[in-house]
Parts: sequence; structure tokens; C-alpha cells
Amino acid sequence: MALPSSPIHPPIHPQTLFSVLDFVGVAVASAGGALAARQHPRHTYDIVGALGLALASGLGGGVARDVLLNHGTPLSLMNVNYLYTAIAGALLALWLRFSVGKGAQKLMLWIDAAALGLFAVAGTSRANSFGLNWLPAVMLGITTAVGGGALRDVLSGLTPRIFERGNFYAIAALAATLLYLGMKHLGMPDIACVSVGVVGGFALRMLSVVFDWKTTELRE
Repeated sequence: MALPSSPIHPPIHPQTLFSVLDFVGVAVASAGGALAARQHPRHTYDIVGALGLALASGLGGGVARDVLLNHGTPLSLMNVNYLYTAIAGALLALWLRFSVGKGAQKLMLWIDAAALGLFAVAGTSRANSFGLNWLPAVMLGITTAVGGGALRDVLSGLTPRIFERGNFYAIAALAATLLYLGMKHLGMPDIACVSVGVVGGFALRMLSVVFDWKTTELRE
């Protein structure tokens, strides 16, 4: 008697996929926050300040997302592994800083772009799991992606970069959310939707830096 066939690669549960994205995003964004403290142009930070900016950068967007969803206590406060991940990412970045030397600025750029794509898709995925319409899901995806960096900038005495003319940042996050939702609408596997969204957001951010694509200035 023939045995029932089973898929070689069973589908990944959406919650598992979201958790992976969220944790990787926290680690990467926290590393970026620590590096930002290390090479801040005006202020000199100690380890407490660096960890503070790292936690704000890594967890800020997710906390804002969860508060807006109004579904209980933010995940990063319910699950202590988020804090462990953020601290580990920050300490690793500070340790690696001694090895990269003048390449720290370039490394931070790559880290920031990676976090942007990861968080944009993670936020959109979480909003989507609550049954929200595509537009609120896009807004929460962008909030998750840029919220931590905006909080980091405010705490370090800078205007959040998303409000200033410059290379694509929020626009790259928007692209990541739309690519993810577009792939979902086409019925593509979750791993494909996530990959296209994350890579698309990362690529647009980096291309805007490499080719110096900038948003339009409104002041006349």
C-alpha cells in the first residue's frame, strides 16, 4: 500500500517567520545604534550611552508597532530574549569596531539598510497576521522600520533622518512592504515573499546611497 506523500519542504509557519525576522532585525539595528554612538560627531558616549542608543534603535520600532496594534504588552517586554539579542548585537558591534577601523561608516550603512528591510517586512507581516487592510499594514511596516532609528536620532540630539532630504530611507521601507504584500497577493510562498521584500528594501536603500539618489527638497 502506497504511503501518503508529504512535501519535501513543509511550509514555514508565519509566526515562526515573523519571529526570525524580528530577532534578526533587533540584532542588526542594535549593532547600528551602538556604532552610531561610537562615532557620533558631537557627543562622546560611554558603554551605558552606547547600549542605551542600541536598545532604542533595536527595540523602538517594534515597541511603537505593538503599541499601535493595541494587543497587549509589546513583545520586547514580554520576551526577555529580545533584550538579550539587542545587547548581544550592540556588544558585538562595539567589539568589531576595533577591527574595521575606517570602514565603520561603510559597515554601519550596510547594517542600517539590512535592518530597514528586515523590520519593514516584519512589521507588515505582523500587521497582516492581525487581519489589517493593506494600507495600515504598510504604515505599521514603515513605523517598525524607521521608528528605532528615529528614536535613536532624537536621543542623540539629531533631527530624525526620515524627516530630512537625503538618500531613500522611508521610501526604501515602503518599497519593502509593498513588495512583500504584492508577493503575498500573488500567492507566493512565505519565504519568497519575505526574501523579495527584505532584499528589495535593502537594495533600494543601498542603490540610493551608491548613486546618490535623494528625495526632493520642499523649501524654495
